[in-house]
Amino acid sequence: MANWISTTRTFLHEVSGEMKKVNFPTREETMGTTVVVLVTSVIFALFLWVADQGINWTLVQVFGG
Repeated sequence: MANWISTTRTFLHEVSGEMKKVNFPTREETMGTTVVVLVTSVIFALFLWVADQGINWTLVQVFGG
């Protein structure tokens, strides 16, 4: 039982040390990357919608409506 307590204490001490090294992004960095993700998502969504419409149109032309 004592080994488990010692191991847990060591683990928590190491976690505390690692958390002091963490560099959290600023609000501006978070907002900037969020905008990039949203714009990229919209671009891909539009591309996939156009591709889907093109494939649908092609299949209708080949096989009839």
